[in-house]
Amino acid sequence: MKIKDMMFTAIMAAVIAVLGLLPPIPLPFIPVPITVQTLGVMLAGSILGARLGGISLLLFVVLIGLGAPLLSGGRGGLGVLVGPTGGYVLSYPIAAFVIGLLVQRTSVAGIKFWNFLLSNIVGGILVVYAVGIPFLSFITDVPITQALIGNLVFIPGDLLKAVLASLIAVRILKVSPTMIQDTKRQTPGV
Repeated sequence: MKIKDMMFTAIMAAVIAVLGLLPPIPLPFIPVPITVQTLGVMLAGSILGARLGGISLLLFVVLIGLGAPLLSGGRGGLGVLVGPTGGYVLSYPIAAFVIGLLVQRTSVAGIKFWNFLLSNIVGGILVVYAVGIPFLSFITDVPITQALIGNLVFIPGDLLKAVLASLIAVRILKVSPTMIQDTKRQTPGV
């Protein structure tokens, strides 16, 4: 891995940690708070691409597992990763990878907002929910349908985050198009 790639990976992990400084909004009916850190997941995949976006989130999750209080509300440690929110956090590297992969495949014809938005919805919302909701259901011993219904409250905010991440990523990549070109070169055959 090049020094530049390591720097981008570390910077994005730091950006997500900074987003964790915003306090979580606890909800009385579900043990998962509203946070803005999934905005960082979407940005990582959109800007860094599949490989580097996934690595930056893997670094973030490893740091949390080692006890760094990087999650919203100053949470960290293995207890968080096996708690009710663990599935969502563990899905971050997968989500960033999927977002990056979709962005790389759809940006061949140019950097278009709608391609980024669709990529962020699929990777940043659907993938995170696909891992987080069953994990929440298992850990809290509630039926999956109840966990799914409890997660409906997150959809408007997550859609807003997908729009914001797409706008920011398109803006950054139009100013610095070499970033997306670099991510395309890193995954030949994709």
